[in-house]
Amino acid sequence: MGTMNKLQLADYAVFLLYFVIVSGYGLYIYYRKKAKNPDSKAFFLAEGSLTWWAIGASLIASNISAEHFIGMSGSGFALGLAISTYEWMAAATLIIVAVFFIPVYLKNKIYTMPQFLSQRYNDTVSTIMAIFWLLVYVFVNLTSIIYLGALAITSISGISFEVCIAGLAIFSIVVTLGGMKVIGYTDVIQVAVLILGGLVTTYLSLNLVSNHFGYGENALKGLQLIREKVPSHFHMIFNSSNPYYRDLPGLSVLVGGMWINNLNYWGCNQYIIQRALGADLNTARSGILFAAFLKLLVPVIAVLPGIAAYVLYQNGMFQTEMVDAAGTVKPDHAYPTLLNLLPSGLKGLAFAALTAAIVASLAGKANSIATIFSLDIYKKFFRKNATEKQLVLTGRWTVIIAMLLACLVAPALRSLDQAYQFIQEYVGFISPGVLAIFILGFFWKRTTSAAALAAALLTIPLSTILKFLPAWTDGHFPDYPFLDRMSIVFVFLIVLMILMSLLDRKSNDQPRVIQIDPTLFRFSSAFAVGSVLILGILTALYTVFW
Repeated sequence: MGTMNKLQLADYAVFLLYFVIVSGYGLYIYYRKKAKNPDSKAFFLAEGSLTWWAIGASLIASNISAEHFIGMSGSGFALGLAISTYEWMAAATLIIVAVFFIPVYLKNKIYTMPQFLSQRYNDTVSTIMAIFWLLVYVFVNLTSIIYLGALAITSISGISFEVCIAGLAIFSIVVTLGGMKVIGYTDVIQVAVLILGGLVTTYLSLNLVSNHFGYGENALKGLQLIREKVPSHFHMIFNSSNPYYRDLPGLSVLVGGMWINNLNYWGCNQYIIQRALGADLNTARSGILFAAFLKLLVPVIAVLPGIAAYVLYQNGMFQTEMVDAAGTVKPDHAYPTLLNLLPSGLKGLAFAALTAAIVASLAGKANSIATIFSLDIYKKFFRKNATEKQLVLTGRWTVIIAMLLACLVAPALRSLDQAYQFIQEYVGFISPGVLAIFILGFFWKRTTSAAALAAALLTIPLSTILKFLPAWTDGHFPDYPFLDRMSIVFVFLIVLMILMSLLDRKSNDQPRVIQIDPTLFRFSSAFAVGSVLILGILTALYTVFW
């Protein structure tokens, strides 16, 4: 990636300070909260001890990772502000999750997503989905976070790729072994560091643009310039002639697949929901609303630097850094290239921000893998009467093994162009099925276990057929953008589940195991004001950047 100005002594000092603070605070929380008997609920859920701000910060810390800093900036470089739709639509989705999903989980004392499926349907549906989740979490999520993280860190620090992979894995394992409490509270520091470091990089990138065009260091002028220089990068909704229409297919991002993607991610996803499951309803809702406000900020720290790098690249800068040996432009090089221009000390802060994002995500993912494996596989099938101590120990071993597997697979991702899109697409193979099973399981008593099982088994084959059919039929079959593909699979599975449930007369008298009380969906006036404010900001953003 061309010549790099590597980390200086001041950068290492700043990074070391961050490392000591996070590790020290983690140890303090661990020993302060540690009971004589290790309790599995405390280890997996931090039961009742996370405040609303810790829940909100932890949601964002486990959500934002190298895939945002590196991948989203890369997509910002390639296709512009439109990639922000993932973040801004997520803010709206979080409000829906807080109102409709969280109360159902808390009322029914749900701790894991497979446990919900087991209670609502049966153990077969629950186990199949538990295995799917474990595979996706380990081989798509964990692997891609480690890969992108190591890629970023090696390009900034010059430390070898393999050493970066090992270092990230070890740091994350140490944080994760302390359990959910340690993850939740250290995430508050991680979020503060990643937002501060991210804003520094955005400020610098806009200053660079302003400087390059002769206006001195003026970030606001830089913002104005990037809008003037590449107006095409400031449209949220693409038309079908746009070369990136396949990634973000027009209005589908507002009414179609993006909702399926987001509702599945924020509402039926162990490692996200897990943060709120240990709290009471008001605390959980306030935390989720706080996370929604933070989501509005993410494109400022992740997408704008990518667009700024694109403007500079178009005007003669970064010609060696942004191109690989074969002469191909690599959008994912945008963020690391900008970080290398930061002054000494600030670069250490940005480096710490990136590491914070990666480690927090890895720890959150690993804890969820441990939770699902220990409670839904180990306890159910291997040791029904496992003690609390055995469950926690199993959880810790699961963390270590999952990290090892991810480290071994990570180097295989080196051939990818825009890693962010890869993650979205392949997680999207199971999202339609999961969401269909959960939504009908929540809100329609008649849904049968057989219907849920059919959706669980069909979601991956249907997605695969729709993805590869155009190639198999030499283009005689339409090649759908992956967000549209998710909508098609979702609608098909919902219709199938409804038909199967209606035709299955025998199951109509089955008792409903999930309690739903309409009063659960009432919310406070403060929550309503916050929600209206978020929706107003979103309406304004989409109107301005349509």
